[in-house]
Amino acid sequence: MTSRPLRRALRVTGGFWAALLACTAVGLGVVDNASPLQASHPSAVAVLFFASVVVVLVSALTRRMHFEAPTARAQRVSRWMRLAPSFADLEVALAMAAATYALLSVTGGLHSDLYPLLYAVVAFSATFQTRVAAGLTVTAVVALELSLLQRAGSAGLEPAIYHLVFLFGAVAVHALFLRGLVAANRRNHDIRVHSEVVKQQESARDYRLISVALGAESRAPRTRREEEQILQAGSVATISASIYHSLSLLHQALEARSCVLLWRGDSDSELKIKEVVSDCDSITEEPTIALSGVLKAVARDGHALIMGHCKPGQISYYEGAFDAGAFMGIPVIQGKHLRGILCLDREKPFTEKEREIAERAAQQVLDAIRSEQVFSTVEKAKYEHERFYNASALLCRALTMEQVQDTAFDAAAAIVDYDVAVLTLHDADRSKHRVTSVRVKDGSPNIVNVERLQGLEFRDNAGLASMVVKNKHYLPTGGAPRDSSTPVFNNKLRFQCESLLVLPLLSADEAIGTLTLASHRRGQFRKDVREMLGVISNQVAVSMQNALMYKRMETMATTDGLTGLTNHRSFQERFADLVERSQRHGHQAAMLLCDVDHFKNVNDTYGHPVGDEVLRRVARVLQEAVRKIDIPARYGGEEFAVVLEATDLEGALGLAERIREDVKAMVLESDQGTFGITMSIGVTSFPADGADPAELIERADLSLYHAKENGRNQVVCYRDFLAARKSRKAS
Repeated sequence: MTSRPLRRALRVTGGFWAALLACTAVGLGVVDNASPLQASHPSAVAVLFFASVVVVLVSALTRRMHFEAPTARAQRVSRWMRLAPSFADLEVALAMAAATYALLSVTGGLHSDLYPLLYAVVAFSATFQTRVAAGLTVTAVVALELSLLQRAGSAGLEPAIYHLVFLFGAVAVHALFLRGLVAANRRNHDIRVHSEVVKQQESARDYRLISVALGAESRAPRTRREEEQILQAGSVATISASIYHSLSLLHQALEARSCVLLWRGDSDSELKIKEVVSDCDSITEEPTIALSGVLKAVARDGHALIMGHCKPGQISYYEGAFDAGAFMGIPVIQGKHLRGILCLDREKPFTEKEREIAERAAQQVLDAIRSEQVFSTVEKAKYEHERFYNASALLCRALTMEQVQDTAFDAAAAIVDYDVAVLTLHDADRSKHRVTSVRVKDGSPNIVNVERLQGLEFRDNAGLASMVVKNKHYLPTGGAPRDSSTPVFNNKLRFQCESLLVLPLLSADEAIGTLTLASHRRGQFRKDVREMLGVISNQVAVSMQNALMYKRMETMATTDGLTGLTNHRSFQERFADLVERSQRHGHQAAMLLCDVDHFKNVNDTYGHPVGDEVLRRVARVLQEAVRKIDIPARYGGEEFAVVLEATDLEGALGLAERIREDVKAMVLESDQGTFGITMSIGVTSFPADGADPAELIERADLSLYHAKENGRNQVVCYRDFLAARKSRKAS
C-alpha cells in the first residue's frame, strides 16, 4: 500500500511523467516510419501514439484550468505541492511537443508541410511558462530535434543549425511580441488613468474645490493624494449631475435647441465646455473654445444678453457656419468674478420671462457648486483634523526616545509632504546642539548631505536652529528660505530646497530642541500647516520628556541606587531568563555569590559613608570584570551576585579569582587612614549544580558560607563544598 505523500506526488506529477515518457518515445524513434513497430502499418502506430498524447494533453489542460494553489498546510507538508505549477507547465508543453512530432511523422516527417507548426507550439509554450519551465521545454525540444535529424541521416551540422535557428528565433520573436503588446497595453492604461485624474483635478480647480497650487504643483503622499482624489471625484460627479439635471429641465422648459454651460478656467481668453444638452450634432468636440463673439459681449458686460439672430461664427461652441435664430447668454457670477456663461439658442426669440427662468437656472448651478465647495472644505478640514488627531495619538503612545523620534517623523508626514526631516536636541548647559535622528524620503532629491548631517554637533550660532531655540518661534516665518545660503545648523551644511521650516520643541516654555522639515516643492508649509506642525512639535517635546522620565523610572525600578548595578528583583527575573535560554540552547552558565568580609566592622569603624563608598568600589570592580552579556547585581547589603552566560565552571572560577584579587588590591581612604578589604565568593555551575535559579542560588550560598567559615578571602565552588562535607563526615 502506497503512502499518502507518494500518492500525492503521483497525482500531482503523473501527467508530467506520462508526457516525458511520450517525448522519450519520440526521441527513440517509436513513431518514425523506419521503426520496426511500423513495418507492416507505417502510420498506425503514429496515429495511435498521436491520439494517446492528445488524451494526455486534454487531461493536463483540464486539470490546469481547475488547478488551485496549494494551501499553506499543503506547502508545509509536501514539496511536491510547491512544485505543482511547474510540473503542470512542463506536462502541457511536453505533451504538445510529443503530439506535434507524432503528427509530423504521420504527415511526412522532416518534409511535412506542417513542420512550422512545431515552432509555433514551442514559442507559445515557452512564452507563457516560468523561466525554469520554459528553459526545460526548449531543451527537451532541441534534444528531440537533434535526435530526429540524426535518425533521418542528415549529414553535417548545417541542417541542425538551420532547425535550431528557426526554433530559437520563433521563441524569441513570440516572447518579444507578447511582452511588447503587454507593455503597450499597460502604457495605454496608465495614460487613460492619468488623463482621467487630470480632468478631475481641472474640474475641481474650475469649481474651486481645491486650490490651483494643490492641483497643479503639489505631489502629496500617496494616502493623502488618494483621499483628495476620492473627495474631488465625488464632488465633481455631484456637481456634474446637478448641472446636467438643471440644463435638461431648462432645455425642455424653454424648448431650446442647445443648452451649454461654459466655464472659465485658468485662462481669461478661453472657456471650457462643462455640460451640453442639445438636439444638434454640430457642437464642437474641443474641450475649450475662444472667448469671442456674443460670449465675449456677455463676459464684458456681466449681464444677460438676448439676441434675435446670430450670424455664423458668433456662437463659438458650434462648428462651421452655423446660424441660430435666437441666442441667450446668462453670466454665472460668484462674488464679483465671472465664473461661467449659461448659453441657450433656438429658432424663435427668447422672452424676458424666459430670461428670468434661465437666470434662476444659472443661480441653481452656482448654488450647487457653492454647496459642494462648502462640503469639500468641511470634508478636507475633517480629514486634516483626523490626521492631526492620529498623529497626536501616536505621540502619546510612544514610550522610548527611539519611538518618539520615529513617531514624530510619521506625525509630520501625516500633515505635510516633506523630503528631509531632522530632530535636534539642545544642551543649554553647554550651549550645544546635537542631531539625534534624520529621515529622508525614498526617491527624494539630494537636498542636503545626509552623511554629514548624521550625528552632527554644533554650538549656538546664527543658524536657523539656534535662532529658533533662542526665540522659541519657528523660522522662516513664511515657510520658505530666502536663498540657498541660509544656514540651518551651521555654515558648512546647506539645504537646497524650496520649502523649509524649523520648529522649536517646547516643553515647560523651554526649547529642548528643534524639528526641521524641508521639501523641494514650493508652498508646502502654508499657514494652517505651520500651525498644526507647531502643535505637533510641542507634543514631540512633551513625549521626549516623558520618554526620558520613563527611562529614569525604568532605571530606578531595575537598578540599585547606590551601586548602579542590577537590583535584587531585576536580577531574579534576568537570571531566570538566562537559565531558560541556556537550557533551550544547551549552553552552560555559572553564578558567583560574593560577600565583603567583615563589612560590619567597616561601618562601625569608619562610618556608613565610607561603607557606601566601599560598596561602590566593589561594584566598579564587578562591572569592569564581566562582559556585556553577563549580569552583575547587588544581591542585598554587602552581598553581590554575578551571572555568567555561556561560561563553564573553570571559566567562572578564574573570573572569581580575578575579582577576589582586584578587591583585595583596593586601597580605601578614611579619616582614620587607609585600609583594605577582602571578599569571599561561592560559585555554582549550570546545569551540573542545579536545574533552576533557586537551586543554583541556594548552593552558591552554601559554597559562600563554607568559604567564610574556613578563613574568608577565598573562592569555593559547590563541588569543593561537597567534597569537604564528605571528608568531614568520613572523619
